[in-house]
Order: sequence, then C-alpha cells, then structure tokens
Amino acid sequence: MNLNQVTLPVKNMNEATDFYRLLGFNQIVDTAHYARFECPNGGATFSLSLETSVHNTGVVIYFESDRLDEWYQELVNKGITFEQQPVDQSYLWREAVLYDPSGNKIKLYWAGENRLNPPWRVN
Repeated sequence: MNLNQVTLPVKNMNEATDFYRLLGFNQIVDTAHYARFECPNGGATFSLSLETSVHNTGVVIYFESDRLDEWYQELVNKGITFEQQPVDQSYLWREAVLYDPSGNKIKLYWAGENRLNPPWRVN
C-alpha cells in the first residue's frame, strides 16, 4: 500500500496554482476546478480542488527537503511570507510554517532519519 496524494481545498485556483509553482512544485494537471502537482524529488503528488464553501479542515501538509534552510531563504527572497522561520522542534524535526492563499497550513521541514525512525518508534 502507498499514499497516492492529498487534495487541498482552495478558494481561488489561479492564485493557488501560482503560489505552489512559486514554491517550486511542477504542475501536471490544470483545470478550472482541479490542479495537480508533483514534488521535485521522489515522485509524490498533491492536488488542489476548488471549493466554493468556507472550509477549515485543520489539515497540515508537510513538504520535506534536506535543503530546508536554503529553500526557506529562497522563498523569502521571492516574497513568500512565513509564520515561523526554520526552528528545531522537540520531536527532532526542523520546521518552517506558512499558509497558502486559501489558508491551508504548510510545514516545510527536514527530519532526516527521525522521519521514519525516531528514538520512540514503536516496533
């Protein structure tokens, strides 16, 4: 079994697709109500779905990069606003926090070996 993708609700498709392309994702599907992106490394995908109703899913989407601090600075230089710059967390991940134009919470992070094998991993 493998996870195929996560779909985020968005209020404005053009604004959202511009934002995710600016973050560095490759858009592979482009319609008025649906867009799909692939991550630059690893083959993972995620999509956007146009939603006309108010939504607050509480979902946080995580994008991993071993170049987190450099990626963060590149995005700041492009005008992306962050709620939190990269910070080492108690759970051994380094994370930066931002929101997309529709209010979806995004964490850019690097966890290395701790992503799948933290010291408290259950056997």
